[in-house]
Amino acid sequence: MTRIHLRSQTSLRATSGQKSSGSSSADREVTFQLLSFPARGIKEICLLKMAAECDASTKQESVTVPLKHGRESTSRAFLILVMIFLSSLLCLFLVYLNFPKLDPSEKQHIKLPRDIEDAKGLGQVLNRYTDRYFFAVTSGFFVTYIFLQSFAIPGSIFLSILSGFLFPFPMALFLVCLCSALGASFCYFFSYLVGRKLVLKYFPSRAMKWSEQVGNHRDNLLNYMIFLRVTPFVPNWFINIAAPVIDVPIAPFFLGTFFGVAPPSFVAIQAGTTLHQLTSSRDAISWWSVTLLAGFAVLSLVPVIFKGKLKQKVL
Repeated sequence: MTRIHLRSQTSLRATSGQKSSGSSSADREVTFQLLSFPARGIKEICLLKMAAECDASTKQESVTVPLKHGRESTSRAFLILVMIFLSSLLCLFLVYLNFPKLDPSEKQHIKLPRDIEDAKGLGQVLNRYTDRYFFAVTSGFFVTYIFLQSFAIPGSIFLSILSGFLFPFPMALFLVCLCSALGASFCYFFSYLVGRKLVLKYFPSRAMKWSEQVGNHRDNLLNYMIFLRVTPFVPNWFINIAAPVIDVPIAPFFLGTFFGVAPPSFVAIQAGTTLHQLTSSRDAISWWSVTLLAGFAVLSLVPVIFKGKLKQKVL
């Protein structure tokens, strides 16, 4: 008796539903279920239908809304990045204004070094003012180095060489490591804002390959970051912009950069002590320096190897 009543109501609904094309397969499925199930199941079926419709509308919203939000957030992120870049240029200009008055012949050498000759000219000028205007020279070096690292601008290698000429060795090494870690971290955050789409668009295969490597070393990220910074296998600029895209945490990224750039910076600073004798940045590389870097690279992997051996023994 109950099923005959259901059939009449359902056929009514089927005829009225032909007025709109909105009668989906879900409606026909529920109609079939109403013809088959007893009256005590009507409430459950209706609840299931309502849940399905609600889930469908939620999925439809999740497809459209985030895309619009993503476009807006990307444009806003680019705007923020441009503002940060202009603010950084302003900081460089303020540092230049606070520098002591220079002779016209000296001003031509105050520029970002592009080669070893630029570094020599800049070093000769700054060396005259380091003793009397130590804070101005140090702050200028600090801000300029971070600026280059933050926006992945080439030239930081020449500043590393220059630091060995201007400052005592321990101070130069600490400054270069700190500036490298801070600048790389700023680049990390800038890439976090706008870099995901760019990295996946222009470097998809390289990003995928490095993502797999990071996944394999997830338990030893600090040592892995140190190894990458010591060795030239992955360019530093790519590490900086790709790290947030493949979910490398900031803590091992910062510490790995700070300690990882120490060995190559050691070589560059050591070369800077004889700046006047250099003819190119390649003069800083010797068999001794290559052996030193290889030794540090191996040392960075020793804890990982020891940890793996220990884990095998436990298992």
